Amino acid sequence: MPALRAAAAEGDRSENAEYIYRKRQLAQMDRRIRYLSKRLDEVQVVHGTPPRRDRVYFGACVTLEGAAGEERRYRIVGADEIDAARGWISVDSPMARALLGKAIDDSVTVDTPEGPAELVVLGIAYE
Repeated sequence: MPALRAAAAEGDRSENAEYIYRKRQLAQMDRRIRYLSKRLDEVQVVHGTPPRRDRVYFGACVTLEGAAGEERRYRIVGADEIDAARGWISVDSPMARALLGKAIDDSVTVDTPEGPAELVVLGIAYE
């Protein structure tokens, strides 16, 4: 890592904050690489859609309606794909676990930080 080499060249490493910072940064990268390497051994690519497209399964885009009439849309994805800004939730999340196997017009109660929420499934799509 060039930044670590440059920091090491600045002299006494015991009091060199830049060197210490770069060394920690390198250790973090090594940990992340080890984690991702292990995940690659476990990851399974899911091709196609489930046999019953009228039920919520992994990969589904689900449109829900809350008690106040507001609509929310979520996509159920793997733990490494979550993206709150896009509405992608982990299959391991309480919301996804509550939705799995549900059909259109089914209601589901999910524990949220604001308390239990009653939601109704309005739509299911597989992209």
